Amino acid sequence: MLCAVDTTARVMPDPRPTLEQPKGCELPELRPDRAEAEALDGRLHAMLAPFWQGLSPSSMALASADWAWHLGTQPARAAQLAVRAWQLGQEAASAASDQATLPSAASERPDDQRFAAKPWQAWPWSWMARQQLAAERWWREATDLRGMQAHHRDLVGAFARQWLDMLSPTNAGLANPEVLTATVQRRGGNLVDGWTHALDNWRVQHGLPRVENGGQHFEPGKQVALTPGRVVHRNDLVEVIQYSPATAQVQAEPVFIVPSWIMKYYILDLSPHDSMVRWLVAQGHTVFILSWRNPDAADALLDMDDYLNLGVFDALAAIGRLVPGQAVHAVGYCLGGTLLSIAAAALARQGAVADAAALPSLASMSLLAAETDFSEPGEMGVLIDESQVALLEDMMAERGYLSGRQMAGSFQFLHSRELVWSATLREIWMGEALRPNDLMAWNADTTRMPAAMHSQYLRRLYLHNELALSRYCVEGRPVSLRDLRLPVFLVGTERDHVAPWRSVYKLHGLTDTEITFVLASGGHNAGIVSEPGHPGRRWREATRRAGDRWMPPAAWASTAAPRTGSWWTAWDRWLKAQGCEQQVPARTMGAREGLGAAPGRYVHQRYDD
Repeated sequence: MLCAVDTTARVMPDPRPTLEQPKGCELPELRPDRAEAEALDGRLHAMLAPFWQGLSPSSMALASADWAWHLGTQPARAAQLAVRAWQLGQEAASAASDQATLPSAASERPDDQRFAAKPWQAWPWSWMARQQLAAERWWREATDLRGMQAHHRDLVGAFARQWLDMLSPTNAGLANPEVLTATVQRRGGNLVDGWTHALDNWRVQHGLPRVENGGQHFEPGKQVALTPGRVVHRNDLVEVIQYSPATAQVQAEPVFIVPSWIMKYYILDLSPHDSMVRWLVAQGHTVFILSWRNPDAADALLDMDDYLNLGVFDALAAIGRLVPGQAVHAVGYCLGGTLLSIAAAALARQGAVADAAALPSLASMSLLAAETDFSEPGEMGVLIDESQVALLEDMMAERGYLSGRQMAGSFQFLHSRELVWSATLREIWMGEALRPNDLMAWNADTTRMPAAMHSQYLRRLYLHNELALSRYCVEGRPVSLRDLRLPVFLVGTERDHVAPWRSVYKLHGLTDTEITFVLASGGHNAGIVSEPGHPGRRWREATRRAGDRWMPPAAWASTAAPRTGSWWTAWDRWLKAQGCEQQVPARTMGAREGLGAAPGRYVHQRYDD
């Protein structure tokens, strides 16, 4: 289990399962004629996928038909919607005539700043803005029909939002009053600058250097991922980095961090002022972190078992050799937290896993914005169903992986208003150079995902929710989160669209172990990278002890008092309380031949997709 995987001898497989995952741990075999037919169909789908923008036409057709049939069989509701459209249009026109400014509640989204600028207050732009907001409100009502499947309702609503965002008057070029004002004031200079930015973006997409060299660059080891340390272990999938101590005495138990494999690990080691790793080291913790390798076509066969064995168990064994006799505080962020919870459940079950005696015990587990129940997975669930996953499998079978650009495209689709249209407005039409910060630079540093692993992850977790149902298999036997007995520090963030905090909170219903739940301000990334001293940060905290009664998320939020500052400080106190509360001399690192200093080798792997 702990040996490295030889990827050089791998032959790219066809990772597509063609029968529904059974309830047991064994997959059925296909008849050869069916497998051949599905492989041919898969090649056709992969060839056509670019024309479909990577989205399953079957999924969209089924959702559209569901909506159309229910609208056609509900004449009273259809008539009510027609009257509602007329009412909203009249209200928007009347308000544009009577009110000098748009009220703050004109949009149902509190973060909607599209029409906040002063030029939008004048006629006819105030009328255009109100008509746009009225159309958005009407479509939200029109796509919520009684009897529709929930997934189809969400999918139709998502596509309606895409069209409305694209047709927004803010994207109308010189018809946008902000663009028109800037063009007059700068005598067209904004348009010249904007087309320069557009040329730069085109050059970057085609592997060419930028025309403009302005703006700050963020490269691991130079501007980010600067915390001193060394690579102390490497296998074919991960590097384990140990960070240099910053205090003479350290806590006896080391901290082991498993980040998500979708992005590079240094989200938790950004610039020195907001590096979680650097802060933990400064509090007297010995910190280890995984750096995932960026897979390529030769890694198509790497699956969830490889990520579990090489990413968690092998790394834990290495830490046990470096810090013998000590329990470990295990930490998982995003999908890394999901993988860590699977590993912890496997280690906690009767019989554990093979070679468990070589692994250190876990003193605690911290899960940061990590889901264990995928029944309500947030916005990403809109794009995940059987048909969409089958298309992704067909696309991955051709290349052996899902590219980082394809994954980024999914997030852009779901957040096109902020990531596409608003960015285009500022950069192309207003001529403003987008100055990236360390978090934005990390977000653009994407990684690939092996075909077999990504297919298993989507099917076993998102589609079949096997972990929450105690059906996820490790070494041929299912694991259950109910076997967990170690204390858990669970963090959700208020504006998380990737792992909604109510979904993260569901762990309370899956295990009876003690859980300290923290609800932090911010989103999926900024809510976790919430360093002390950052203005405006707050969090809520409460502990559910073993034997306590179930409390719904809304009730929990109403009883947990808000606190100002960073939740990191509460987490540090909690980590120290879960250990033996003893300090030992700072641990020095012996350099191993060929491994090198942090941030290591794998973090620099980039591929043109």
